[in-house]
Amino acid sequence: MDAIDLEVFTNALGGITEEMMARLIRAAYSANIKERRDCSTALFDRQGRDIAQAAAIPVHLGALGDAVAAVISRDPVPGEIFLLNDPFSGGSHLPDLTLITVIAQPEDPEQILGFAVSRAHHADIGGMRPGSMPADSTTIFQEGLVIPPTRIGRHGQLDENILRLILANVRQPELRRADLRAQVSANQLGAERLQSLCYPLSSEAFDLRVAEVLDYTERRIRRGIAQLRDGIYSATDYLEAADGSNILLQVKVTVSGDALTIDFTGTAPQIHGNLNAPLAVTRSAVAFALRALIDPYLPANAGAMVPVHLVVPKGCLLHAVWPAAVVAGNVETSQRVADLLMLALGNGLAQGQGTMNNLILGNANFSYYETIGGGQGASSSGSGLDGVHVGMSNTLNTPIEALEMEFPLRLLSYELRENSGGNGAYRGGWGIVRTIQVLEDCTLSLLSDRRHHAPQGILGGQSGTPGHNFLNNEILPAKTSRELKAGDQVRIETPGGGGWGEGTP
Repeated sequence: MDAIDLEVFTNALGGITEEMMARLIRAAYSANIKERRDCSTALFDRQGRDIAQAAAIPVHLGALGDAVAAVISRDPVPGEIFLLNDPFSGGSHLPDLTLITVIAQPEDPEQILGFAVSRAHHADIGGMRPGSMPADSTTIFQEGLVIPPTRIGRHGQLDENILRLILANVRQPELRRADLRAQVSANQLGAERLQSLCYPLSSEAFDLRVAEVLDYTERRIRRGIAQLRDGIYSATDYLEAADGSNILLQVKVTVSGDALTIDFTGTAPQIHGNLNAPLAVTRSAVAFALRALIDPYLPANAGAMVPVHLVVPKGCLLHAVWPAAVVAGNVETSQRVADLLMLALGNGLAQGQGTMNNLILGNANFSYYETIGGGQGASSSGSGLDGVHVGMSNTLNTPIEALEMEFPLRLLSYELRENSGGNGAYRGGWGIVRTIQVLEDCTLSLLSDRRHHAPQGILGGQSGTPGHNFLNNEILPAKTSRELKAGDQVRIETPGGGGWGEGTP
């Protein structure tokens, strides 16, 4: 292909994933997907290579390749639909349900053209606490129903027997059913659109075009890496454990020509808690950080990771093994991995809030989940943004009207946390204050970080203000689960970003 054909074909693939995403959001029933957009879509070729992604959730997208590889190992046939959430078979954490549809070639329906994939965070998948994100889990079994790659339907229809088995183990089963059907519909659209794109071509010609797209992406990322100075760059950071102790993370990045070796040797071993990350989640964080650092406009496909060699010792916090608890590894540990790489490669950006501030409320009748934005780090380009999602999360908030209509909750405050960003020549972004009153007895789970270690400024800029959690004005730990009574109030104050440079704004 010439440059114009390449650009058109690349964007045609990306356009399909964006259309899949739009259908999933519009067809979903739960606020978590239709309002917050905690979902992602992608396309893969027959070899299991990622060929296009929607601009969605970084921690979802980078892990989907492992999920597709797990399905390929089950000898799929065109038209089949697979469901999985097992973090040790390409999943991220259990509430993220991944649906994979096997696409048939237009000229030969018995052969595979590729895979349409959607991943969505379902507000509950069973487990010891409503919302399936307990702060006190120590094994995967406590976090919900584990689904290995499972054939769940064919040609757009789900197997009702399997579906009933799954829904018998979750809270609010009809919402889960409706959201799964939205994923089926989104995948079906992706399959149809990819077949239409391939139809004028032979399968060989289509494969050649896909290969050119991946090669182009690889050339661009290699060109970006080559602009870095050869050498070894290292960084150290810490996660805050549920008991208040620090968990060490280390990385050593070796830049050699147009290739990278990223080595996490020295990171703490997996723990008896849920900050453990499966390898797929670590890979997601690495892919996001490199894209942000090297080429933010890089086409989103598997070509971007070809020149990257990842070393993650098995059994460490970032390569946890079964049956480790991992629910917070997906949301909190992934944030720190991205921060760690940016710190090592010295990108000139002060640290952002570095946490998703996960708030989970629920009982047998409802499950509410929210990730809350905070301050972005400042840079030489200007002050950090206020009240935004930073790093591995890319969701919206639940609007007040939707929240109070769907859940037995009342929002008492939702405002910027003034002066929480670090001062400097450019200030860090401000965090958020969000106060919710529960109107029914329910369970609270909080998974947050940067409550003790402040987001760091750079080049003389000051640190941002750490976050705080409160229950009825009494301070809560960064990670905790509690039983609440109707009328209780939970207030989350999220961290501000670090400042850039000496001076004042």
